[in-house]
Amino acid sequence: MNKEYDINKELKSLSEELKLKGERLEALINLSSNIREKEKRVPIPIDNFLHLMARKPYVVLRNIFQLFNDMVHHYVPEGIDEYSGDKYSIGYSHYDMSRLLNDNCDVPFFADRLFANRFMNLVKSFRKGIYNQICLFEGPPGSGKSTFLNNILTKMEEYSKSPRGSVYETYWLLDVSKFRSVSRYYSRIRESLQEIDDHDITEHLEMIKGEDKIGFSCPNHDHPILQIPKIYRKRFLEELVEDKEMLNTILEKKEYEWVLRDTPCHICTSLFNNLMDELGDPLEVFKMIQARRMKFSRQFGEGITVYNPGDRLFDKPIGNTILQRKINSLLNNENIKIIYSDLAKTNNGIYALMDIKDNNVQRLMNLHGIISDGVHRVHLVEERINSLFLGLINPADKSHYEKVPSFKDRIITVNIPYILDYKTEMEILLDKFGDHHKDKFMPHIFESFARAIISTRLNYESPSIKKWISKPDVYKSFVDKTFLMLKMDIYSGVIPGWLTDEDLSKFDKDIRKSLLAEAETEGVRGVSGRQSLKIYNKFISKYEKKETQINIDSIVEFFSDKDNLSSQIIPSGFLESLVDMYDFLILGEVKSAIYYYNEKQIDDDIKEYLYAINFDIGNTHINPYTNRKIVVSEEFYKNFEAIFVGTTAKDVDRKNFRDATLNEYITSTLSKEIMLEKKKIEDTGLFKSIKSRYNKSLKENALAPYVDNDNFRRALVDFYTPEFESYDTRLKKDIKFMLGNLINIFGYTEESAVFITLYALDKKLDKKF
Repeated sequence: MNKEYDINKELKSLSEELKLKGERLEALINLSSNIREKEKRVPIPIDNFLHLMARKPYVVLRNIFQLFNDMVHHYVPEGIDEYSGDKYSIGYSHYDMSRLLNDNCDVPFFADRLFANRFMNLVKSFRKGIYNQICLFEGPPGSGKSTFLNNILTKMEEYSKSPRGSVYETYWLLDVSKFRSVSRYYSRIRESLQEIDDHDITEHLEMIKGEDKIGFSCPNHDHPILQIPKIYRKRFLEELVEDKEMLNTILEKKEYEWVLRDTPCHICTSLFNNLMDELGDPLEVFKMIQARRMKFSRQFGEGITVYNPGDRLFDKPIGNTILQRKINSLLNNENIKIIYSDLAKTNNGIYALMDIKDNNVQRLMNLHGIISDGVHRVHLVEERINSLFLGLINPADKSHYEKVPSFKDRIITVNIPYILDYKTEMEILLDKFGDHHKDKFMPHIFESFARAIISTRLNYESPSIKKWISKPDVYKSFVDKTFLMLKMDIYSGVIPGWLTDEDLSKFDKDIRKSLLAEAETEGVRGVSGRQSLKIYNKFISKYEKKETQINIDSIVEFFSDKDNLSSQIIPSGFLESLVDMYDFLILGEVKSAIYYYNEKQIDDDIKEYLYAINFDIGNTHINPYTNRKIVVSEEFYKNFEAIFVGTTAKDVDRKNFRDATLNEYITSTLSKEIMLEKKKIEDTGLFKSIKSRYNKSLKENALAPYVDNDNFRRALVDFYTPEFESYDTRLKKDIKFMLGNLINIFGYTEESAVFITLYALDKKLDKKF
């Protein structure tokens, strides 16, 4: 029995093992299938390719600039201009760059709104063609330039493998049987190969035994359309492309200028001419031309080549001895030179320089002739190079090319400084340290930390703001004197609601453009990206263990510490203004939290007051308008009347308001409108008049009834104790309503909502602003 049990157990184990192996094999087969499908680069016969071109010319006819543009727009949705309805909008849009620069990247790069707009404007210009130029991304150390370029190139390689990312190159497939002396070819190629001092000669001889085709891709990645002789190309396209609108685009738009202008490389040109001489029939020559998807591989330098400053210079011509001898033998001449430079490997691709220093300085200088006229010489052969040249540069290294006059108009510089958008700075910190840290801050505090960091990177003087804000004293109670916080908001795409109507009307296109132009000179000093991470790590390590959420006092304390690097370069007076702005914001939230009554709540408050003024203090009645019990008290009157006559009004002022209201209620509202005209109380003139005044002053004076109300403050302090239940019903209702709004609308916890209300009361913020 035991033996049988053991056998069964072993069989079961073997069965499970085989099943697991089968699942692994299936997974491997699926992986292999996916890779094979994604990496498929099977050459397409020319007639099939032309059929595809006739139907989808916008997909087939692309060079590297069009492909790069399409790649970026594949990952980046259309920009959103929050102020598109604004007559002064300049299209300063929000672009979601996450799929391009963050998702599936080893190290994410966070683009602020300023850089995103610069980059997208550059990319849009690619459609128009930026031939004979190099794009340099300029920024100080620690700005993330290398991360940005690495992520862009990674996504380019990824996109090129997708169905959307196809770009085609010429693939030659020479049919040996079509040539006049096939036997001579086999004889000559064997003799030729035997002359090569190569230990793989036997393998080479076996490979060409019975060979009837010679296939190879154009080393310069020429597009197949370029094999159509230039003088016939326009007429050929007119006959081929069915979509006449698209045809006109190809023939007239600058982005397709290369289709009619460019010529094939010297290898393809000489091969085409020799085949014409050998075969005599152009159709037979074209049958030997196929199209193949171009491969982009940074690792092998195909389509994408990246040079670091320490990489050795390489100027030795590249050749293919085996292919050279085959071509020579087949055509019985040596007219075709299979020779090209390393630049050819990225022709119609991307050639990138990581920092213009050391050996990359010489590489940039070597690009001079190519950037000037697109021509490069390899021995006696002339290459035409049309690549997307990209580079990174620190401001201090610009001297390497600034003194070369011919480079002046050939270099496009795109600033990639330290982050100037506090929202993006917050994203970076959360990405590095985790979202859970955000919960440790009270609302606006994490934002205040980011603003303190950004302040070190901005210019302290702004001619544009001086021209724009003619009465700066209007904002002196809550905005820093150099308006750095205003610039931060504008850079992040926010037009602050606290601006006066006059200044809003003056915020026209000229001011907006000049402000963004000023940003081009900012972000080159101050706290770097790497330093920001260290500062935040020090900050969170110091304050995250506190039992309560981090508040504004912690920000001031930390950045005032002279041991912190940032404290030495934060603009003088900025921290004080940061607190003032914080006070201004939270006062508005507390007021709004009290003010956010719904329509029914406002109506009920008025109905209860109009009914209560008919009775003496101390009486308790059921209000027939609301069916709620009212305890008539001086506190009840005071809370309502303060909205109309102010919190500092004397008792006599409040009594006069109450008596006047009561008089109108008795003589007109009740006796005439309600009893005679049968109107509902909410339809009476008195009710509408009070409601209009109520709505107008309620928000402005929302906190007014409570500023000097000791009961209100004590009730807040006692909120978590049994004593809270002893307070006036209306007062408890107001507090609960306010705290609920602070929690649900503004993101406070219950504890921080109580704290922030007490903060606003104790600092008498209602009188400060």
